[in-house]
Amino acid sequence: MAVNIDWSSLGFGYIKTPYRFVARYKDGKWSEGEIVTDDKIVISECAGVLQYAQTAFEGLKAYTTADGKTVTFRPDLNAERMAQSAARLEMPILPDGMFMRAVEQVVAANREYVPPYGSGATLYLRPYMFGSSPVIGVKPAEEYEFRLFATPVGPYFKGGVKPITIRVCDFDRAAPHGTGHIKAGLNYAMSLHAIVDAHRQGYDENMYLDAATRTYIEETGGANFLFVTKDGKVVTPKSDSILPSITRRSLCYVAEKYLGLTVEHRPVKLSELDNFAECGLCGTAAVISPVGKIVDHGKEICLPSGMDSMGEITQKLYDALTGIQMGSIKAPDGWLYEIK
Repeated sequence: MAVNIDWSSLGFGYIKTPYRFVARYKDGKWSEGEIVTDDKIVISECAGVLQYAQTAFEGLKAYTTADGKTVTFRPDLNAERMAQSAARLEMPILPDGMFMRAVEQVVAANREYVPPYGSGATLYLRPYMFGSSPVIGVKPAEEYEFRLFATPVGPYFKGGVKPITIRVCDFDRAAPHGTGHIKAGLNYAMSLHAIVDAHRQGYDENMYLDAATRTYIEETGGANFLFVTKDGKVVTPKSDSILPSITRRSLCYVAEKYLGLTVEHRPVKLSELDNFAECGLCGTAAVISPVGKIVDHGKEICLPSGMDSMGEITQKLYDALTGIQMGSIKAPDGWLYEIK
């Protein structure tokens, strides 16, 4: 029996749920981990996360499919990416199976907060890890916490999908050989000023370029780009400093295997923008956010798909992937992970 929530009125924000998973790393080993009810964290004022931003996180969703099952979408890839983030930030990698066990236990414990099928809402899951012991010299912490909480969220687009306007940003998101390819909290902290500035200027998002040459398209502050050429090819930017989006990888597979489209994952020059018919931002929250206009220092690049709705191919990709996620289209093996 679901809790008494008006699912249709939910926004994309935090609502406390009763249970979360916590595991602690101390003396060179992880605890077993457990479900707890306390949502408060007590750490030293000198904790590594507070002093040197030693933290990484993930984001995924649980939802109800057309046949009434509670599932998550490709959580094994989130586990894999969290391990990569932890290794890059000199944090201990979780024991085999702990990430998946945390997902299972938190969703099962908060099952009444999983929205019903067709509501447009989902149960958003936030796994994260941080340095908890005191660190005053610049070095990794010695103790860590891994946590996973859940919060019900409404559809990212309330009132329908409308293409957004973005700008080519003068700030850099990630340096070559830096941390742009992992989901580190510090990447998002450094993007906050840029996104606030973009909003002040009347734009919805930023298009970041490569920091070395500022000629290649990278991503936005929290999503990968997906382009469609005028002859119907799907193109996604390739760079060692781009976060490997699970949604983007899934959309590319769907484009090729389900829709029969040609997919190119390659470096994309800023100068190529005039050649594209459609553009979208790929991420867990919205799946695809369509882009209607890109402004490059006063030069307006208006995508042929327009400002009224998603482009034709972008819409087909969105419909196919959300259909797979919700169980109305057969999913590739292993993509939907059922929570019993």
